[in-house]
Amino acid sequence: MTRRHLTVPEGAASERLDVYLAAALSLPRNRVQKLLQAAAVTVNGEPERPSYQVQPGDRLEVNEETPTVTPAPAPQLNIIYEDDDLLVVNKPAGLAMHPGSGLEGEPTVADFARHHTTDPDPERPGIVHRLDLDTSGLVILAKTSESKAYLQQQFASRAVHKTYTTLVVGRPSPAEAVIRLPLDRDPARPLRRSVIPGGREAVTRYRTLQTYPGYALLEANPETGRTHQIRVHLASIGHPVAGDTLYGPPRRPLGLNRQFLHASALEFTAPSGQHLQLESPLPPDLVNIRRELEKQV
Repeated sequence: MTRRHLTVPEGAASERLDVYLAAALSLPRNRVQKLLQAAAVTVNGEPERPSYQVQPGDRLEVNEETPTVTPAPAPQLNIIYEDDDLLVVNKPAGLAMHPGSGLEGEPTVADFARHHTTDPDPERPGIVHRLDLDTSGLVILAKTSESKAYLQQQFASRAVHKTYTTLVVGRPSPAEAVIRLPLDRDPARPLRRSVIPGGREAVTRYRTLQTYPGYALLEANPETGRTHQIRVHLASIGHPVAGDTLYGPPRRPLGLNRQFLHASALEFTAPSGQHLQLESPLPPDLVNIRRELEKQV
């Protein structure tokens, strides 16, 4: 039995209890509704209906049975590099890094990693960093607990240089700049991150690679590794990632079925001491979008 306590923060928007809990706990909404039906959720000590409108200051308690999970089949991933300590794979868009992303029973990168690591972590074996569900590109996986600790330290000390390729709405000015804006969880919408004074330090460098009518192709280098960092930073300067419905317009343009964001390069020193520079070209869905834009230039 897992017992969770939450307090709705000041300034939070009034919304349905089931919607709020699904976002706050990263659970599918139907799972939350089952908990509510079983009276496993109380608001200020009393059971409430899914339609109850949460209010700032409400005290929520969730008593959740720990489910027995049948491991999903391991996805087939393209291995870009492998040695005795690590491997680097190309993650496709739509594949979650690990369980808990609201996609119960779906394969994850963790399911793949479980077959390539001796790391005993039951939920995130070998995982030392992450990409958002709808972001594609390069991911490092540790093959042992020792290499996992080493790689985690490399990320913590900002010794891993990450490059992303992204298409944004509009044309940033200047064409090349550094965004230094602190980020933290949005108190009103738990799934979002926002620029918040006093939040965690976040630094993103970008430069424009090419411009099109209404859009620009950028290279982005996050110096820190905050959740949704590139997406929030670019949206904060008025140029959201094309296709990002969480931080940009609600309708995806250009025939996109996900955000145009791809982890295209990694540069770091492996546990063996070897200096690695690895690249991943844009996947076909993003190549097709770019080709259509180039016809308009």
